[in-house]
Amino acid sequence: MKLSFVIPCYGSEETIVPVIAEIDETITQKPETDYEIICVNDCSPDNVLPVLKRLVETRTNMTVIDLARNFGKNSAVLAGMKYITGNIVIVLDDDGQCPTYRLWDFIDKLDEGYDIVTAKYGNRKQSPFKNFGSALNHKMSQWLLNKPKDLHFGTFNVLRRFVVDEIIRYKNAFPYFEGLMLCSTNKIGYVIAEDRERIAGEGHFTFAKSLGLWLNGFTAFSVKPLRLTAFLGFFVAAIGFIYGLATIVQKILSPAMPIGYASTMAVLLFVGGMILLSLGMIGEYVGRIYISISNSPQYVIREIVKGGQTLD
Repeated sequence: MKLSFVIPCYGSEETIVPVIAEIDETITQKPETDYEIICVNDCSPDNVLPVLKRLVETRTNMTVIDLARNFGKNSAVLAGMKYITGNIVIVLDDDGQCPTYRLWDFIDKLDEGYDIVTAKYGNRKQSPFKNFGSALNHKMSQWLLNKPKDLHFGTFNVLRRFVVDEIIRYKNAFPYFEGLMLCSTNKIGYVIAEDRERIAGEGHFTFAKSLGLWLNGFTAFSVKPLRLTAFLGFFVAAIGFIYGLATIVQKILSPAMPIGYASTMAVLLFVGGMILLSLGMIGEYVGRIYISISNSPQYVIREIVKGGQTLD
């Protein structure tokens, strides 16, 4: 058995060294285990890249991938997965919140017949905004991807190699890691684990990144939003027809009744808003289709360093 750890790095100058040290300490519990660590610098604004390069100079089992610009966490994970050599892949964050010391519990769960094992956290040690975003993302996955209600993907995931091989076949410019896992297998288990505090610094999960991730999942794996748009169009048209019919009947019964300006404007604004919403949703799909067929990359690698040597 060989383990491959994939760690996307952004703003982790002060945390990545303790994270890697915990991996080394955990592996010492089973010293016969072969493992590698692949760190992907997602164009981090701090000095995490020099820190990673100093580490890789003294380690033969470590690879550092430097992306040309910030592509986002999901793209960084896929970039790291492209270079794994192990048959079990562990994806974890770079902030020290993932319970790496529980690794063997995840491996044991994998041996029960699961293809993916994720961490199920109790009390999340994150901002209310991020909790809201996680809850919204969970509801979206339930509706679009038929994710089981009791399944919550954590930031610490263990996957079999064949699942990773299937995931990296995805070439769309808007990867959504949770959706890719759900599309690859339904044998997904979880281990109840502790969500720890960050070792240092603050999170970088901004509103813009949350919205971008939500849109990736919303548009990449299902046409249900378009069907919802069609349903809303039919619903609004039905309301308009009923309202118009009721107006005609009232006018016949009460010829002196004035036609209401306010109600007419309300109907126009409502229908106009629904039309713009529908056009915006269709435009989002069309725009992403255009970007995808123009072969926009998921990521661009500037440099790969392994064992202190730069690879071509």
